Amino acid sequence: MNKNTIIGIVLIAAILFGFSWYTSKQAQEQMALQAKQDSIHRVEQLKQMAADSAWAAEHPLTVTDSTGALATQQGTVYKDSLLEAASHGEQELVVLSNDKLELVLTTQGGQPYSARIKDYRNYDSTDLYLFRPGASHYGISLYTGETINTADFVFQLVSKTDTSVVMRLPFAGGGCIEQRWSLPADSYQARNEVAFLGMQSVIPRNVSVLDIDYSVTLPRMEKGYKNEVQYSKLDYYFTGDKKPSEIGRGRSASKRIDNKIAWFSFHQQFFSAIVRAPQEFTSGDLSVNFLPDDDPEHNLMACEAKMRAEYKSGADQVIPFEFYFGPNHYRTLQAYGQKYEKTIPLGGWLVGWFTRFVIIPLFDWLHKSIANFGIIILLMTIFIKIVVSPFTFKSYSSSAKMQAIKPEIDKLNEKYPKQEDAMKKQQAQMELYKRAGISPMGGCLPMLLQFPILWAMFRFFPASIELRQQSFLWADDLSAYDSFIDFGSRVPLIGDHLSLFALLMAVSMFFYSKMNSAQMSSDPNMAGMKFMSVWMMPVMMFFICNSLSAGLSYYYLLSNLITMLETWVIKKWFVHPEEIMAKLKASAGKPLPKSKWQQRLEQAQKMQQEQMKKRR
Repeated sequence: MNKNTIIGIVLIAAILFGFSWYTSKQAQEQMALQAKQDSIHRVEQLKQMAADSAWAAEHPLTVTDSTGALATQQGTVYKDSLLEAASHGEQELVVLSNDKLELVLTTQGGQPYSARIKDYRNYDSTDLYLFRPGASHYGISLYTGETINTADFVFQLVSKTDTSVVMRLPFAGGGCIEQRWSLPADSYQARNEVAFLGMQSVIPRNVSVLDIDYSVTLPRMEKGYKNEVQYSKLDYYFTGDKKPSEIGRGRSASKRIDNKIAWFSFHQQFFSAIVRAPQEFTSGDLSVNFLPDDDPEHNLMACEAKMRAEYKSGADQVIPFEFYFGPNHYRTLQAYGQKYEKTIPLGGWLVGWFTRFVIIPLFDWLHKSIANFGIIILLMTIFIKIVVSPFTFKSYSSSAKMQAIKPEIDKLNEKYPKQEDAMKKQQAQMELYKRAGISPMGGCLPMLLQFPILWAMFRFFPASIELRQQSFLWADDLSAYDSFIDFGSRVPLIGDHLSLFALLMAVSMFFYSKMNSAQMSSDPNMAGMKFMSVWMMPVMMFFICNSLSAGLSYYYLLSNLITMLETWVIKKWFVHPEEIMAKLKASAGKPLPKSKWQQRLEQAQKMQQEQMKKRR
């Protein structure tokens, strides 16, 4: 690895640091804005509490008994006799099913009871439930002369088919609330309609909002807890935005939203529960709470959404909702046309663009004729290397030329050993590069141009459901780490396993750095750089990749091996040291046109010499 390549690495690190600083600043501004919104929300809550206190003075106090039913101080539960009867009914389960999804509903509130995704399995080969029986709650609160929540009542089963069901909650004062569910064929998205029929005499005319409470506990489905948590989050989308916003991503979080939103998503690494309101939610509170690795129920995260929607009193109305219970597959989510696919973490605009329009189409095209994903990754790596070959050739050619003139560089280091001669040495090196036809930035810029590709692959593999549970060689799941050796207990820095793909990747990185270290200058100041590139970087990459996707480590391994082969080919057939040395000798003693860079260096050198004279 030559000096220019090291400069490239330093520049990349600087870019990453700058980006981290910028995002940190943005986060602080968002926190300040959120604090302001929370303050406003608290004031509104206090006002509402004052209003509720005035209302409570004129109405009987309602409390909750041990069964969850509402009871008043006077001993009655609900004023409406039919509601009273429905609050004591026995629930019945109804199954809607197609080739992709089995959605079980309960007449207790007419809500989802469990969701099993048919064409996927958990890591332990058990049925994959996006949420297990009873792990979901969906209720609608409104005022009908008394505050009620639909989840507290058993609805009457009106009609049912394999893909649709209608459930009804009648009122003694006339009218009813219907929960209508349908599951189209070959779809992961269920349609829900909440119908208010003949409720004009039940719901006061001044009621203008409904409160929708939806919560679900998602179980663990993948091999590695750390990786699953890192790629799980909560998303929400404002109509017209380019992409959804997110909270969580591996840590518990909550968010108050005072604007209209189109949908929200409880996003596990590879599967999501998405709720969309075609008429939009007017506001809401969203939260996600991640459970520990040793959770006895083996659950991953508890998600909750308390949303508000408009209600138009005085007429019958039907409020539609859409529930997506399925995989985070890019094409599948994209087909719904609601930007659901934007929840998949593919990187920023440049990296995401490359992933969406190059990596994913290439991956899908190869998968049409090749079933083995290890072979697909190999072919993708070769294709990417061919595409960027003009840049890599320029970079590796520059590195090979630098190695050819290394003896001359070492002579300059001996000629200018003192620190105060650094400017003279740098100027002499620039002249040497120019005589040899070497661009000082030849190894740096091509590397910067390749960085978005490397980052795109880093984001693509852990988020690609296509690799989930796909085996290759000793790895049984390319989307998770390959535990070639299980330690049985946690080891500091490494974890409870050893990934062979990560180890081989680190070894290949070591040999590549060792191969290029020979061309680095013998200047003692470069010893630290040599140690960093040859030893520290491979070790650090091993620790980082040991718990990441085996497909990602396998890709980096292939990339290193192909890069080593390219470097050897370029040195063997395209760069001839004797020709470079002959060019140096032929130009020796002849004046060279000075570039602007050299002119600036000479001016800086003269200023430095004048300052040293003044000091003396």
